[in-house]
Formats: sequence, structure tokens, C-alpha cells
Amino acid sequence: MTRAFTRRRLLQVAAASPLANFASAAPSLRLGIDLFSLRSQNWTPFQYLDYCSAHGAKVVHFSEVRFIGSLDPENLRQVRKRAEDLGIAVEIGMKSICPTSKMFEPKEGPAEDQLTRMISAATTVGSPIVRCVLGSSDDRLPGPIERHIESMVKVLRNVRAKAMDANVKIAIENHAGDMQARELKSLIEAAGPEFVGVCLDSGNPLWTLEDPHLTLDALHSYVLTSHVRDSAVWLVPEGAAVAWVRMGEGNVEIDSYVRKYAELCPGRALSMECIVTGPRIFRFHEAKFWDAYRNDPAWEFERFLEIAGRGKPRPPEPRPANQEAAQRREREDLEASIDYTRRLF
Repeated sequence: MTRAFTRRRLLQVAAASPLANFASAAPSLRLGIDLFSLRSQNWTPFQYLDYCSAHGAKVVHFSEVRFIGSLDPENLRQVRKRAEDLGIAVEIGMKSICPTSKMFEPKEGPAEDQLTRMISAATTVGSPIVRCVLGSSDDRLPGPIERHIESMVKVLRNVRAKAMDANVKIAIENHAGDMQARELKSLIEAAGPEFVGVCLDSGNPLWTLEDPHLTLDALHSYVLTSHVRDSAVWLVPEGAAVAWVRMGEGNVEIDSYVRKYAELCPGRALSMECIVTGPRIFRFHEAKFWDAYRNDPAWEFERFLEIAGRGKPRPPEPRPANQEAAQRREREDLEASIDYTRRLF
């Protein structure tokens, strides 16, 4: 799809969308699209909304500020109006609000100020949440992760009154290998579950040696929204390999995960975050690897090993020939995943 792909054509696609009847098939679910699924398209927020509407989405998750264009109030009001015209709910987000994380961007100001700006933006655009993260797996070393959790809890407590007054909740993602489920749960309970909850990602648990079903079981009562994708994991001589794949192509029993999510988190968005990657190797046979996981219970790691033991090696994904091919494959991966998810219901 190019920028010339018009809104009229998108609306024509909507009539034939495999998700046109999703709402009636699964009334307790709201299908969403996390725009990180379309991270290479370089569209305006209005093009993103039109595309998502054409594919049956009821929620569009602007997980980073770059996707919504800017936090200028007039831009946000225009995005809100377009979304309302399309019958779409909007969720917005940002990256790290943890001052001690390697991912945090201090040039944008103190974490409290960054989060306050996002709370104000959420009010303007009509988002009930602000999605944010602690960091990534890089923050587990030199560690411990608990010091970053404490840092983030302090930030959240400092903005509690502003979030509560705005009736906006903070949805913290289990992100890129930063926290395991029990660690994220401890953060939420320390900060205040009355205004802090979870953006539950189904692909990231494997990056913390965790069974995604365990993550869902531990965090479902705190879920405010979600990112959903399938994963493949298998054993290799160094330890385990993890790849993110299209829905239905992995071995983490994503079908039962999604159905369980629908049961445990009624009314919450089920947002596709489709990312297809080559394998990432977790070298857990090396002693130094465990410096990042000193508190990992053996029974939890055993559940991860059980899934990996059932997996089969996958060849690396071929690289697209050029940017246009990469953009096209990105859309194809997402649309195939949407179609697969619809069929589950």
C-alpha cells in the first residue's frame, strides 16, 4: 500500500474484511491493532485509522507518540474526531518512564513531566489509558531489576493525583524482556492498582524465560489492554531460540491463550501486535546468563523448558529486497494474523 491508497479504497476493503462480523462472533472482545504492527509504513495517524477501520478494528493502539504524529492538542482533537467518525476507540502510549532504565530518554525531561504530558494528551484524544514501559532485557544487567522497579514506582506515585483526576490509567507493558509476571505484579501493587495496570503482551514473556500462559494467569486481573502475537520456541545447543511469528504458526498454544484472555479479560482490547522475527538465542547453559535471573523459580523455568522441548527449529526469515517489499510483508503478516484470530471465534 502506498500513500495513494485512498480512503475510499480502504472502505471498499472493509466490506470484504474477514473481521467484518468479529464483533457479533465475539461480543465480549474488542479487536484492536497496535500500530507497531505497521511501524514501517510511515503513514499519518489518519491513514492508520482508515486502514485499521478497513480491517475491522474497533480499537487503534498508538503505542508510541510517533504514530499519532504529535501531542499538539489540535492534532489530537482531529485524530479523536476521525476515530469517532469511524467508530474506533483510541489508546495512546509512550516508551520508558523509568529514569534508571537504559531506554529512558532524559532529553524529554523528568519522567513525571513526560508522563503528565501523556495523561493530558490521553484526555484530549479520548484514551482511557497511557501505555508505557520500564525498559528492556538490557535493564536486567547489571541489575537487579528491582532497583528499576523501585525507580518506576516512585515516578508513578508522583503522578497518581494527576492520573486519578484525569480518570486515566497507566498500562505498563511486560516489555522486551524487562520484567517477569511476578515482578510486574509487584510494581503495580506497590504503585497502586487503582490507577496502574497492565498492557499484557503475549510475545514478550518468552524473552524472560516465561510461559505466556503463566503470565496471563498471574496478571489477568490487572489487564487494561493487550498486545497479541504468536511465538515459536525450540531448544538449541546454547539453550533456547525464540522467534515471533504470524498467529497460528507458533507452538505456545496461542489459540487457548486468546480464548482464555477473552474469558478472563472481558471487554478489554485484543490488539494485534504482529512482529515476525528470526530466532533470538537465550544461552541459558552459560553460568553468566543467570546473573539476570537470580530469583527465577525453578518451576517457572521448567514450564518454559516444556514449551521449548515441543518446538521445532525454524529457518531465519528472508530479508525483504527493499523498503516497499518490507512494508508489503508487514501488512501481509498483520492481515494474516487478523484473519487467523477471527477464525478462533
